[in-house]
Amino acid sequence: MATKEKFTQCLFLRLKPAKMLTMLREGPKYATILSKNIDITYSHTVKLLDLFNDLGLVEFEKKGRIKIVKLTSMGEEIARAMDHLMSKLSQIKVKAYAKK
Repeated sequence: MATKEKFTQCLFLRLKPAKMLTMLREGPKYATILSKNIDITYSHTVKLLDLFNDLGLVEFEKKGRIKIVKLTSMGEEIARAMDHLMSKLSQIKVKAYAKK
């Protein structure tokens, strides 16, 4: 498997980056709102958003001193797929936890 492919798979198979991407489907947001809703630090949020921007998944729109983050069309496709995957995973009944 190629290094870039491994990197993107590892990135999006983590909960917080996936939540951030799917939250942006609701519409453009400020980084502070994202960090508070996902419960990660602001600096971690900014690092993830810069990475998403480098990957072409989000774009920034400056309004004065504030940057608004919104999904690109590729970001929207991936966020929609993540939403679908999370929905399917939440439907799985895990019996292993019920046996405890």
